[in-house]
Amino acid sequence: MGLRKNIKTRIKAGIRKNKQLINKNLDAFFDWIKGAELVELKECNTQDDPVRPELDNIFRRSYGRKIYGVKYMGEIHAVMCFAYTNEIPKDVDELDKFSHDAFLQSAQRDQKVGKIAIAYTVWSKKKGGGKLIVKEVFKKIKKSNHLNRLVTLSPLTEMATKFHSRNGAKLLRINETTQNFEYQVEKKK
Repeated sequence: MGLRKNIKTRIKAGIRKNKQLINKNLDAFFDWIKGAELVELKECNTQDDPVRPELDNIFRRSYGRKIYGVKYMGEIHAVMCFAYTNEIPKDVDELDKFSHDAFLQSAQRDQKVGKIAIAYTVWSKKKGGGKLIVKEVFKKIKKSNHLNRLVTLSPLTEMATKFHSRNGAKLLRINETTQNFEYQVEKKK
């Protein structure tokens, strides 16, 4: 009886120790997220982009298009590129045209480029980075005066579908080579 009780006690102690170790490792794993900040980038390494590596930094920064990164301890861990438009594009050519049009229209009006933020690529180098950058860009859009929608121009892949669905986006439409998801933007009144 004493041996059996001793074994059970050791097993329970081992389980407690393993739980503590797992919790400590999880906390350390996600600590970087707490200290990360969203920053606008002048450029990114386009070869790191798994979705649209063919788009150079000039494209990504022209006509109101932006590159944002999640920065932690001086290093960029996730990147999102998006364009301001007034229409939802079906492909990169339309994205280019629509963002160019929105940019030119704003130059003649109020300098506020487009009403829709189109996220056309996102990637992460660190676990949790993709979700974090979507969340941070989403907050920025909610605070803006002129943006009222966040829509994606995503590839037709299961990975893109799962990523956006898990993060709360709704599928708008499936195009010939892309798909559009929308994140619901509710402005604070």
